[in-house]
Amino acid sequence: MTTTPASPASPASPASPSAAAAGTFLLGGELPVSRMGFGAMKLPSRDWDGPACDPEQSLRVLRRAVELGVDHIDTAWFYFFRDVSANGLIRRALHPYRDELVIATKIGPGRDPEGGWLDPADRDALRAAVHRNLRELGVDHLDLVYLRRMPSQSSIAEPFAALVELREEGLIRHLGVSNVTADQLAEAEAQAPVVAVQNKFSVLDRTANQDRLLADCTERGIAFVPFFPLGGTGVPDHPALRRVAERHGATRAQVMVAWLLTVSPSVLAIPGTSSPAHLEENIAAAALRLEAADLAELEKLTATA
Repeated sequence: MTTTPASPASPASPASPSAAAAGTFLLGGELPVSRMGFGAMKLPSRDWDGPACDPEQSLRVLRRAVELGVDHIDTAWFYFFRDVSANGLIRRALHPYRDELVIATKIGPGRDPEGGWLDPADRDALRAAVHRNLRELGVDHLDLVYLRRMPSQSSIAEPFAALVELREEGLIRHLGVSNVTADQLAEAEAQAPVVAVQNKFSVLDRTANQDRLLADCTERGIAFVPFFPLGGTGVPDHPALRRVAERHGATRAQVMVAWLLTVSPSVLAIPGTSSPAHLEENIAAAALRLEAADLAELEKLTATA
């Protein structure tokens, strides 16, 4: 693993926030991305069942994110609401893509046209999902594809094998896994290198198993990409978060993102939004440097969450 430390900075509200302030990580030891990225899930709608977001505003958010130095966008073909999809918005806003832009996507779950969830994808459905991502994004290969494990799947060996085949065909550059345990990560790695793990993780949502998995990823140079970095149900109004935020002249959301970037050099943050103001707020968190006293206070918060 190679990481490039960011230069020291504080508070989290510079005149022109930059994702570069978070430093850089090399996916697979060769593909550089800023550790501050962008999650596309909330571009079509605020939640799976709506309400819909303004597509024109979502396009502006994507373009502004790239202007602010974001070079890692996380998406999935099943991020859609009615006839608006995250992949379609990304293509409309950013295609033709800058050479340095890395787009990561996920396959595994499926949704019907009305948005209902389907059974876990079989080999044919996984292949179809990869080709759907290629078409929707307008590319001839995908930089990073995660196999997203569904709760009903105890093993990911068979579906991951389908991704390995697609990688060997040149349609996928790097492979990742999502929503997995250490044993399931090992299943995947027995077949091909895994460059990123995307699991639910935040300062308020940690377990001993996730901490161990993060430590293992850090030691071996695997990116750890938390989904729901702000909790997934709105930024919590916890006294410890408020105190740390007040000390730095920051917001609670910025403290949560900064904590992720501090806890390990392998963490890539992908907070998502369809709001231009929230985008600026999130990117500014790349410059927030938490101190030892902040981390100690937030550690107690985790222990009692």
